[in-house]
Amino acid sequence: MKRKTWISRELDTAGIKAQYDEHVKRILGSRQVLARILKGTIEGYRSYSPEEITLWIEPDIEIASVPLCPGEEKMDDRLINGENTESKVPGEGTITYDIRFRAFLPGKNKKTEIKLLINVEAQKKFYVKYRIVTRGIFYGARMLSEQLDREFSNSEYDKLKKVYSIFICMNAPMHIGNAMAEYRITKEDIIGNIPEPRKSYDKLSVIIICLNEKLKKGTEGTLHGFLNTLLSPEMDRKEKEESLERDYGMKMEYELGEELSEMCNLSEAIEEKAMKRGKIQGLNEGIQKGIQILIEDNLEEKIPEDRIIEKLQKKFKLNKEEAVKYLEKFRGDK
Repeated sequence: MKRKTWISRELDTAGIKAQYDEHVKRILGSRQVLARILKGTIEGYRSYSPEEITLWIEPDIEIASVPLCPGEEKMDDRLINGENTESKVPGEGTITYDIRFRAFLPGKNKKTEIKLLINVEAQKKFYVKYRIVTRGIFYGARMLSEQLDREFSNSEYDKLKKVYSIFICMNAPMHIGNAMAEYRITKEDIIGNIPEPRKSYDKLSVIIICLNEKLKKGTEGTLHGFLNTLLSPEMDRKEKEESLERDYGMKMEYELGEELSEMCNLSEAIEEKAMKRGKIQGLNEGIQKGIQILIEDNLEEKIPEDRIIEKLQKKFKLNKEEAVKYLEKFRGDK
């Protein structure tokens, strides 16, 4: 038996609303997605596969949600737990990040691993009332200052971890198209030479990824091609999932052992029943609202009550007794 992965189910839910705020955060919060973003933006990950990178994203943290059934707990198939997305510093106000998490760059052993603190933001528009790079610098600076008494204490500044603020800008203007830039701290010797290893000052990077789906031709197999496909409001769900699986190696399904199939079928049946119940509830609420509007509008127009009752019976398939009850109920609300 095959079962859809978490990201596949999330794309099903989002549909053409993939760029809507509540959906884009969850989609970008998938380990499979973040691994591909890290590979395409951070030099240290370039030589590794997305499957390897997923293991270094929050490796010591439990996944955010409990699997519906056994066999679904693979690290690369889940939403990250993430760090606290709200940052409060006395006297400096509050920042709310879209996605914030920690990841490791592998070393020869545990001691040489490099810990990174990463923030990913989604922007539906490129032009806003501020410069995106300036906002990114501010977010990065806050992530640096917050490390005091968390990553280091007193004057142990060498323990400061590098931070990345990655902005994904959808619907970029045509003259920018699909582009990417990194802004970071660099060294320039003005007089003489001060020997300083790069790791001592290269502590903050802002990366801006601009996307324009209309100009995606030629971006196949690249990070831009991947993100344009993932966040496309134009592609239908089936086409999108097929492309993500075929062109970018995303896992959309996985095999379940026979002993798990029955359990998952049961959980799916329960889930489907709950969804059906929710739809019925929503439909009933919609009908109630429609009845209320019809009654209130007709009362305002001074339509006789017996005529209103007839309209209710005809439009909403009610018997006379039900129509009278609704009239009494909503007449009292006016």
